[in-house]
Amino acid sequence: MADSTDRIKRLVGDGVRNKIYPGAVWATGDAAGMTAGGTTGVLDPTEPDTRMRPDTVFDIASLTKIVAVWATIGALWEDGRLPLDQPLGTFWPEVAGHPLSQITARQLLTHTAGIPLRAQLKNLYGTDPAAIRAGVLQEALNRPPGEAVEYTDRAALILGYLAEHLSGESLDQLAESRVWHPLGMNQTRFGPLPHELAARCAPTELDQDTSHHLKGVAHDFSARLLGGVCGIAGTFSVLEDLARFLRYMLDPSTTPTTPGFGPNWVEESLTVHTGALEPVRGLFWHPAPGTDPGDRIYVHYGFTGTGMWLSPKTGTWAVLLTNKLYYTRDREPLTDIRNAFRYQIFG
Repeated sequence: MADSTDRIKRLVGDGVRNKIYPGAVWATGDAAGMTAGGTTGVLDPTEPDTRMRPDTVFDIASLTKIVAVWATIGALWEDGRLPLDQPLGTFWPEVAGHPLSQITARQLLTHTAGIPLRAQLKNLYGTDPAAIRAGVLQEALNRPPGEAVEYTDRAALILGYLAEHLSGESLDQLAESRVWHPLGMNQTRFGPLPHELAARCAPTELDQDTSHHLKGVAHDFSARLLGGVCGIAGTFSVLEDLARFLRYMLDPSTTPTTPGFGPNWVEESLTVHTGALEPVRGLFWHPAPGTDPGDRIYVHYGFTGTGMWLSPKTGTWAVLLTNKLYYTRDREPLTDIRNAFRYQIFG
């Protein structure tokens, strides 16, 4: 592992030297814990003394879809309160009589529901959260359900609303009580962050309104529009907490307090559910690019520059956290590093 660790350190360090991101925190491990890890670069290039640290807080962006939405939906499924294949309109009054009534939770989780591809909340529904919710839940479909795999943020937004309906709790309360607190993810929360956490948060995108990079406030406009809490994005976390989450997925005995979701939900999710459709998908997780679904290396990325991988087959997990969005929205340079990072760890 020593040679591989050295190669990973050089690879992640190249991302700083090539200005793909200001800094990064990474680790890999198994159910027992971390086997290798490191930090490189700075939080903010204008403040060179603010080095990346293992406890740097990151806006994890779309990883919210995993640690908040996927996990709480799994808890409700494990409770027997969420039928994955029953049309939503049969048990969710808010969508009855609207196009969403015909789709299923499984179709949302596999991005095969045929819903619109972009959120565009403010442009479509204004700025009132209640009007946004009503607009999203009453919107026409983009195509018939089950016809194609089309990634859309709306799937997570709708599932977050569904979780709130079934539980009677807000998404942040539900994630905290059913997932984060039981797993000991004590530094994971929706933003905006309090001052003490924001101080060690990696800044992301330049805010045109303030001419400062966002720090402790979600980069995602939809999340900010909805007060920081929604299924699309808005969660902040640290390496240690994400490692706890992935370790539990590999082996539930790693935590003495059981969260709402368990091994049945993990097994259900890390399986291809899209049949002959491409690209193949599990439930919110998908096979890592360039790997065969049979290899069982599943991944989820965040737009800010975050990512986590899981391989039940080898009993290995990996996390790479960067604030790539500080420099650019261009995905390609980080994509190359992510693929090389995955290859070094999983082969």
